[in-house]
Amino acid sequence: MEKSVNAIMPGLVARVVVDEGARVTKGQEVAVINCMKNEISVPSDADGIVKKILVKEWDEMQVDMPMIILEVQEG
Repeated sequence: MEKSVNAIMPGLVARVVVDEGARVTKGQEVAVINCMKNEISVPSDADGIVKKILVKEWDEMQVDMPMIILEVQEG
């Protein structure tokens, strides 16, 4: 099953800290958003494997925009 990691606030993508194919755990930082000169960590909200990264550095984000697609186990 796929699940997206979404932006938690508006801003610019400062960096993506995972690669496609990487295994992530719930709460792990997967990206960072720069908002008004503050860096805000974007955590994964599930355990899974990074299937697709939808953003790159300096992309403009709005709240709830998908950033990363995870492949997660149902259950």
